[in-house]
Amino acid sequence: MSDGRKPNKKAQKAAETRRRVLGAAGDLFVAQGYGATTLQEIATRAGVAVQTVYFVFGNKRRLLKELVDVTIAGDDLPVATLDRPWFRAAMAAGTAEEHLRGHVTGTLGVLERVAPITKVLEVAAATDPEVSEMWPDEEDPRHVVATAAAVALMAKPGARPEVPVEEAADLLYGVLSPDLYLLFVRERGWAPERFGRWAYETLRAQLCVVTSVVPKT
Repeated sequence: MSDGRKPNKKAQKAAETRRRVLGAAGDLFVAQGYGATTLQEIATRAGVAVQTVYFVFGNKRRLLKELVDVTIAGDDLPVATLDRPWFRAAMAAGTAEEHLRGHVTGTLGVLERVAPITKVLEVAAATDPEVSEMWPDEEDPRHVVATAAAVALMAKPGARPEVPVEEAADLLYGVLSPDLYLLFVRERGWAPERFGRWAYETLRAQLCVVTSVVPKT
């Protein structure tokens, strides 16, 4: 039964403004670089006053941090990757191959969003030490996700027993990396789906017991 309260229009408007600014920042950072992009340009593209950008985010560094966090998650909900539906569904798979397929599919969706902004972040951190300080001494979140996936995957039927979990985590981390995704998709012109198929088959050969089907004669 409804409590009769109407949606908070002010909060909805503020959330929409935040989304527009983040979208504008992402487009401009990727197109012309973090250093070359001004908050005024972001405000103009988002259709808001530059004072609004300062009020909501404080400065360009904090805007970049929120953009990275939201881009990784795919939304602005405070839900870690390990608790995302796609990751939990893959973890619940009954076999190593099913788990791997679900993990690759879910990660591909993340890479499509994250890979371009990852390069922006690398350049920004190299030119502005204070950008790196926004993630102080944090363990690489991608490796945390890869390790959690590897621990579960390598314990399931169909996993190659001779492959250590640490090696499996490294393979997931490396093959499903933003750098490799950009190399194939942006530089070599692969469709994201083609990269996903290649990543799955590459990892399957390394992590799963692949039984060859001998054709009948």
